[in-house]
Amino acid sequence: MSGQANQFKEQIKNLEEQLQNPAIYNNPDKLKDISQKYNQLKDLTRDFRQLEDINKRIFDTQKLFNQETNEEMLKMIENEVENLKKSKYVLEEKIKEQIEPTNKIEKKDVIVEVRAGTGGDEATLFVANLFRMYSRFAEKRGWSSHLISSHPTPLGGFKEIIFEIKGSGAYQSLKNESGVHRVQRIPETEKSGRIHTSAASVVVLPEADPIDVEISPDDLKIDTFRASGHGGQNVQKNETAIRITYLPTGLTVSCQDERSQKQNREKALTVLRSRLLMMEEEKKAKDLKEKRKFHIGTGDRSEKIRTYNFPQSRITDHRIKKSWHDLEAVLDGDLVEIIQDLQEFIKNQ
Repeated sequence: MSGQANQFKEQIKNLEEQLQNPAIYNNPDKLKDISQKYNQLKDLTRDFRQLEDINKRIFDTQKLFNQETNEEMLKMIENEVENLKKSKYVLEEKIKEQIEPTNKIEKKDVIVEVRAGTGGDEATLFVANLFRMYSRFAEKRGWSSHLISSHPTPLGGFKEIIFEIKGSGAYQSLKNESGVHRVQRIPETEKSGRIHTSAASVVVLPEADPIDVEISPDDLKIDTFRASGHGGQNVQKNETAIRITYLPTGLTVSCQDERSQKQNREKALTVLRSRLLMMEEEKKAKDLKEKRKFHIGTGDRSEKIRTYNFPQSRITDHRIKKSWHDLEAVLDGDLVEIIQDLQEFIKNQ
């Protein structure tokens, strides 16, 4: 990227010369255009400087690692290098978003749907773990997450939870999370200490705007009902919950977490549009899948993609046959390394 950095420096110099020309102030539109380009390039060169600094720190820290013999210090240095590499990845992705035109879909916000699979109560608790993991990941990236719909259980888990994550490039980062996630751990209720296996399915959808998917009101069947809470008790006297059925496909979306019928209707329509957009994208990808040796992200959602093994603090992604450790950090949203390795694997196919 150093060549690009020098190229942008030359462009900045050229733009500065244009901004110093008094004649440009007689053309407000041109002045605005040049000023915007100048500010964007200034931000880019700042990011490039930060990247150079991180690369130098990685080099110096690795050099120190080769000179050190103390085991405790070696571990600290190793952790420092890992943290620097994660920061480098985040910064490189930010730079790429600014200089490389990407698919419109890739830049979209996302809707994430997580549902309990096999495993009873343990599966519902795992859904809560995954919800927190993605929410924390979003928080660490400076993104926001908002609940759309949920079906909580008395033990603190969820039979199903749907939420949105808003942030530039959210879909690009999370699209490969769709599939079955499996957990292996000893439940607190298991007296014999046996390892229990349960699963949850994750679906990541690009959040669709009304302009992306046109829906005719005639194709919708809208039902209202009372929102319910834990154990099925009614928490609203009025029928604020919404169920929308898209008649051409039979797709059904329910939303009850908002206080008003209008808000629930808007959120349900957003989810419906996003599911329809994803169906279109999967149809486009079908032909491409046959031409590639490897396809990931919009494939069979019943595929087991990842296992979270608590006794060994290990996460394994079965698509790329790679494992990572420090399970606790991953469930706290430290997903950068896993996402980076997945993207690197796909890029090299």
